[in-house]
Amino acid sequence: MYLAAGRSGPSQPPGPGPGTTARSAAPAGRARVASTVVALGAVSLVTDVSSEMVTAVLPLYLVLGLGLSPLQFGFLDGLYNGLTAFVRLAGGHAADRWRRHRLVAGAGYALSALSRLGLLLAGGSTPALSAALAADRVGKGVRTAPRDALITLNCDERDLGRAFGVHRAMDTTGALLGPLVAFALLWATADAYDAVFVVSFCCGLLGVVVLFAFVPGRDAAAPATTAPGTATPRSTLRLLTVPAFRRVLAAATLLGLVSVGDAFLHLVLQKRLDLDPAFFPLLPLGSAAVYLLLAVPAGRAADRTGRRTPYLLGHLALLGAYVLLLSPLAGLPLLLAVLVLHGAYYAATDGVLMALGGPLIPDGRRAGGLALLQSGQALGRLLASVLFGAAWTLWSMHTALTLAAAALAAALFCARLLLPAALPEPR
Repeated sequence: MYLAAGRSGPSQPPGPGPGTTARSAAPAGRARVASTVVALGAVSLVTDVSSEMVTAVLPLYLVLGLGLSPLQFGFLDGLYNGLTAFVRLAGGHAADRWRRHRLVAGAGYALSALSRLGLLLAGGSTPALSAALAADRVGKGVRTAPRDALITLNCDERDLGRAFGVHRAMDTTGALLGPLVAFALLWATADAYDAVFVVSFCCGLLGVVVLFAFVPGRDAAAPATTAPGTATPRSTLRLLTVPAFRRVLAAATLLGLVSVGDAFLHLVLQKRLDLDPAFFPLLPLGSAAVYLLLAVPAGRAADRTGRRTPYLLGHLALLGAYVLLLSPLAGLPLLLAVLVLHGAYYAATDGVLMALGGPLIPDGRRAGGLALLQSGQALGRLLASVLFGAAWTLWSMHTALTLAAAALAAALFCARLLLPAALPEPR
């Protein structure tokens, strides 16, 4: 069905009917991206400025500053990213259950903003800092599925790839600006981290204000075919009995399991090039810049060609980055090539996965279903970080990366079988 939507338009004729919302009956909306998507992009932009100010230097601080081993860092990185997996399920279920996608997403954004005050008050206490970072991750987990559900519920299915591309581009703009703002503040205030936390909190709070000011609330976003309280955990889990959705979930989880975390990829690149640690925070910016440039074109290509192809090609780009890191290539060519491939990987997979899976989920289970997809992928990445860190510690960085490349190649082959070129599926 997702291929049909991508090539030929909506899978159902316009007009009210089962599984159809007002957006499906408004093909004229294809002329431009829905205002709700732009508003959600603005919320993500300022929120990412807030969060990336804090997290840009975390890998460097933990590994090179505190001297954590790759295995220890793998556990922390996996936990940091995997913590959201279970919270996303709860956030998605709550949004579907109460038909309050904006309210649940807003709670997640607010929690992340308040976590900045936790960092400000934590001082040098490691447990308090960990709690504040955990609160940020919980907030991210709560908000992600309802936010993505809002995008799918406010767009024509034919344009989901472009809509997610626009949203992710705006989101990535915030990710680019955040570290720059943080370093500018540290430079201007002589390394006053308190100033960074205060500005980060203000940016996070601004995101909450923009959300409630410009994103339509309950009446505009709620599916017309479901009533509050009808969504249950069991009904969400029943999505696993839908063959098309199950295939997408299996492919996303499998590919997540063999995708080395961003922090590890940048650490490998830093060590391969023997870069000065002072330049480490610039590596994620390089990937993010490419992601920003390619997110919208990749989304539009996904709408035209079907979402399966760019999704698989994105992971092929990640495999290319692994291979280059294992090759004799060095210096600036290696740096640029890896960052371009890494950014292209995100542009072709992040929003495209939501556009791929969204049309397979009934409107009334949209947030819960997307949460299942995101959680499967996040759990896969959690295990990937732990396994990669363990392999690096037990053998070597080169061996760990070789194993990761071989596993990703095998997973890509399996994913291609799981996601056939034609996958007709009733909603």
